[in-house]
Amino acid sequence: MINNRSQLPKRIERLEEVAYNLFWCWNPSARGLFKAIDRTLWRTSNHNPVKLLVQATPERLEAVSKDPAFLQWYDSLLTQFDSYVDAEDSWFKQEHPDFKGAIAYYSAEFGVHNSLPIYSGGLGILAGDHCKTASDLGIPLVGVGFMYPQGYVVQRIGTEGWQRNEYHQIDWKTSPVRPAKTADGKDLVIRIDLGSWPLHIKVWKVLVGRVTLYLMDTNVAGNSPGDREISGRLYGGDQTMRLHQEIVLGIGGTRVLRALGIDAKLYHCNEGHAAFLMLERIRELVGKGATFDSARKDVAASSVFTTHTPVPAGHDVFPKELIEEYFKGYWSDLGIDKKKFLELAQSPGQDGWNMTVLALRLADRKNGVSKRNGIVSREMWKDFYKAKKVEDVPIGHVTNGVHMPTWINQAIGDVFGQYVSKDWKLHQDDHAMWAKVKDIPDEVLWRAHEGCRRNLVSFIRRKVSERWRKDRVEATQVLAGGSLLDGETLTIGFARRFAAYKRATLIFNDIERLKKILLNPWKPVQIVFAGKAHPADDGGKRLIQQIYNLAKDPTFGGHIAFVEDYDMHKARYLVSGVDVWLNNPLAPLEACGTSGQKAAANGVPNLSILDGWWEEGFSGENGWAPTASTHLPDDERDAADAASIYQALEEKIVPLFYDRSANGVPAGWVRVMKESIRTSTPQYSSNRMLKDYVDQYYLPKVDSKKKNKAAVPV
Repeated sequence: MINNRSQLPKRIERLEEVAYNLFWCWNPSARGLFKAIDRTLWRTSNHNPVKLLVQATPERLEAVSKDPAFLQWYDSLLTQFDSYVDAEDSWFKQEHPDFKGAIAYYSAEFGVHNSLPIYSGGLGILAGDHCKTASDLGIPLVGVGFMYPQGYVVQRIGTEGWQRNEYHQIDWKTSPVRPAKTADGKDLVIRIDLGSWPLHIKVWKVLVGRVTLYLMDTNVAGNSPGDREISGRLYGGDQTMRLHQEIVLGIGGTRVLRALGIDAKLYHCNEGHAAFLMLERIRELVGKGATFDSARKDVAASSVFTTHTPVPAGHDVFPKELIEEYFKGYWSDLGIDKKKFLELAQSPGQDGWNMTVLALRLADRKNGVSKRNGIVSREMWKDFYKAKKVEDVPIGHVTNGVHMPTWINQAIGDVFGQYVSKDWKLHQDDHAMWAKVKDIPDEVLWRAHEGCRRNLVSFIRRKVSERWRKDRVEATQVLAGGSLLDGETLTIGFARRFAAYKRATLIFNDIERLKKILLNPWKPVQIVFAGKAHPADDGGKRLIQQIYNLAKDPTFGGHIAFVEDYDMHKARYLVSGVDVWLNNPLAPLEACGTSGQKAAANGVPNLSILDGWWEEGFSGENGWAPTASTHLPDDERDAADAASIYQALEEKIVPLFYDRSANGVPAGWVRVMKESIRTSTPQYSSNRMLKDYVDQYYLPKVDSKKKNKAAVPV
């Protein structure tokens, strides 16, 4: 039950049902209703309605249950909620009325809402948007992942600018999660063998609209202290711990679906972390009498594998000795010997068990996450497939998209509702509809964006003020955190995972030139940075330290800020509140870059190297594309790319932003904003992405076996 201290009044008892379905996180009416119960609790609960209802006083709950205005709102929301959850006329049912069963989507992380911190960055946010959109479109998706009791690292920046890694235990009693149940009403706990000993896994359930996530937790009775920690943290521990996690995800996750009686017709592996699911499915079929080869063909025909990055750190490779230790005897269950088993995940000329190789060998349908990422992936795996030509490598692409109702600021969304379509959320991928963006009065769109920028600055100031009061940080840390940001100044945003190839410090290549841009008294510019380094990535931490120490430098006058502990909540402020979204990766290593899509849909133009999605999305009129000098040596390349960014700022971006008409509206700038929205929103909505997955990979009109005959893996 939701309340430990009091029972919800009967008149509003279904608030519990709504609170436990994350439908509320992309429904403004639902969020507003919970906020109306207690504005302070809504903020201090991290916008978590379950926690809010637990902490609300019985007197306050009783009061709102008798408030006519609240009850009218409540009744209207329930009508909307029931209509959404029970809808029979979804896009998927119209397109595929005869499909029976489910599509299983495995991911090591799911970023659905900041109140459930079981995500680290782009991979998890993509998975969360994937699930939300599947819900909107009526796709019968079930998610399989982890319930990390300590979530991902909480970032704290010390006086010296170094990222400190903290972990906070999540209180499941005040989170929108519940135990999954067996048919007889008991908590679902399954058992798998982890090497030579048994491991018990408890299963939790998270509702995301019409989609259910089944999340696994090893912190249960019967497990050793070490085994309890397997699901403790996202991407925590050593290589052995990582292998344990991936065994649980792939093998344990598949057995969870069996225990629940879920009839999955297709399995989608989001990155190589879950690739063991394909082995487990082969083992099941062999156990029913199939040969290994026939089982492998059946599994391959119903498996989709999405690869995201050509960066080596993005591909898990385990020592063969470790695999032998934990899979001893497993190969006999597959009907093959150890040599053939180990070869399944070995790339020619390389040692180790490669999870990406395993997925490529066992899935017929494979894709990258942007057009460029698909090309890079085919080039990367050409020799593996013995392909004569790169285009023969059977890896396609579906460019990522974002869940627009989650990421478009409510004020901007209200403008869309008035001038584009009141039902724009239902037609996110309709290009003709978004052409109406041109009809939005310039002043209306500009004032809405100005409000977003001021809200961002106020939010940052409030957060750094809270940190100062709570932790007694030094005055220079208050400065570095953004206390001197100005709500009227041209604001550049850079919010990424701090990995070396993303080049977070590129803009500081020529400090003196940058100072002239930032400190122009008539046309000032400020930059807001945010993002975490992997807990074990000291190189990424050094990049943060460099930026943080520059933000502390009084000579920059508070024009640089680093926002601590980047999460989904802060991201929503940033992608709508900055004026320019900066992205300057080392091309072609950017897989997609969905944060830029979120900004573009909010009318925030991109200043981005042509890589990932922006190579497809840039039209010449919807943002800016500085040079990517990939032909030069490293030091010359960075200097040239930085110079191109400075030039774009000096000659185009800053003058255009401050060129105001009599009413204070920069007409030329708003024209770029509108083009950003018009060209990016329909094409890079996750509605388009999921429809592409369904039509090209889940239920393709062309037999995937025919598509993949051009080359075979070594």
